[in-house]
Amino acid sequence: MTVVTRFAPSPTGMLHIGGARTALFNYLFARRHGGRFLLRIEDTDKARSTDAATAAILEGMAWLGLEADEPPLMQSTRDARHAEVASEMLFRGTAFKCYATPEELQARRDLGEEKRQAARADNLSDSERAALLGEANALLAPFRSPWRDGAPAPSPDAPFTVRLRAPDEGERIVEDAVQGTVKIQADEIDDLIMLRADGSPTYMLAVVVDDHDMNITHVIRGDDHLRNTFRQVPIYEAMGWPVPQFAHVSMIHGNDGAKLSKRHGALSTLAYREMGYLPEALTAYLLRLGWSHGDQEIFTREEAIAAFDLEGIGKAPARLDLEKLGQINSHFMRLADDDRLLCLLRPILEADSPLDDAELARIERALPHMKDRGTTLAELASAFAFLRVKRPLDLNKNARKALSAEGLDRLAGLRDELRRISQWTADRISETISSYCTTNDLSMGQVGQPLRAALTGGLPAPDIAPVLEWLGQEEALARIDDQLAGAGH
Repeated sequence: MTVVTRFAPSPTGMLHIGGARTALFNYLFARRHGGRFLLRIEDTDKARSTDAATAAILEGMAWLGLEADEPPLMQSTRDARHAEVASEMLFRGTAFKCYATPEELQARRDLGEEKRQAARADNLSDSERAALLGEANALLAPFRSPWRDGAPAPSPDAPFTVRLRAPDEGERIVEDAVQGTVKIQADEIDDLIMLRADGSPTYMLAVVVDDHDMNITHVIRGDDHLRNTFRQVPIYEAMGWPVPQFAHVSMIHGNDGAKLSKRHGALSTLAYREMGYLPEALTAYLLRLGWSHGDQEIFTREEAIAAFDLEGIGKAPARLDLEKLGQINSHFMRLADDDRLLCLLRPILEADSPLDDAELARIERALPHMKDRGTTLAELASAFAFLRVKRPLDLNKNARKALSAEGLDRLAGLRDELRRISQWTADRISETISSYCTTNDLSMGQVGQPLRAALTGGLPAPDIAPVLEWLGQEEALARIDDQLAGAGH
């Protein structure tokens, strides 16, 4: 058997990170088994589906590197096929025409709620209360149509829906690869609508027909669909089709254990791109939300494909932890190719002003050594601020304090030594500073503090010798000269 999985989002909004994790699990499972990963856009809800949402889903998938093996299938293009299956089920007697109107069904539900409310009255006897509750529960129970057993139509031209003839009795069992054995009683399954009165298919029919026609072998999806599985399996059985293996994955919750919402962090996958996370970091993080493999915490794409299995998925909801995501993103930024990382940083660096050639050269020199200076691209970009400040530098309070009269005197002496360096490297610079301190009986702090203040204006920066190298000899000496000139040196 060739494993075939699918990701089937509805284009009614963004690609949620929960959906992205579902797509990732399907992708990895297919790749692990040398199978195929497919994408289906479930746009049967024509009123809410939009082209913009479809484009956002495709963009998010592409950013995460979750490439489907075929172009995406638009579910709405298959209405005729869905209707064909419904007609076949009518012929087989596993579906029937139902003439109940939406208004009648709503009146039934309303009456059930009224009886349930009436049963709460204080003046009722136990038997009266039980009778009312029994009537309410019958009205609110899964709908079993009076036309399921062949009752005549109310009129020759009466509108109708096509409903599944749900299982009549007994226990229904789903062997789920994540949730285990799940059971419900047959009378909990309604005679669900498969074709609306206008002839359009519902989700319940369309998803089964499409999964069958796409040869889907494993349906990996959120556990909010678990109950739908009991309604969909009878359609497979009615058509004599093989039933795929189901695996229902628990939801992602916030760090407080509550259902994930905007207060816990961004919900849109692409929002994490805008926040400065790398796609490989987000997928590595999503992989570990609800799945584990030994003690390994961070997986590359290749490692994930080699290791992923359904047995490693836990039943409990996973919790979103942005601090952990930041740690993983920092890890992958350190591993990233320098040219790629600079390409990703440039839009952030140039958000306020373009990089000139000198600034770009300094950042290119510094980048291989500064990849650990942030957990997101935005944080990393801000770490280069000391390389971009314009002369003369504005000094913060601490920098002004470091450039006291004594500090400036020491800086003047060091400047003369730095000018004599012929090979402007961090090692040579460090040797020169150490020699200057030894010759003048000074500590590194007595020299380093005013030097750092003159070079950075007090902005955060790494060790001073690399800073001097990245600035370049001309720029570094010019920054020192600006401070000395301002003090009359």
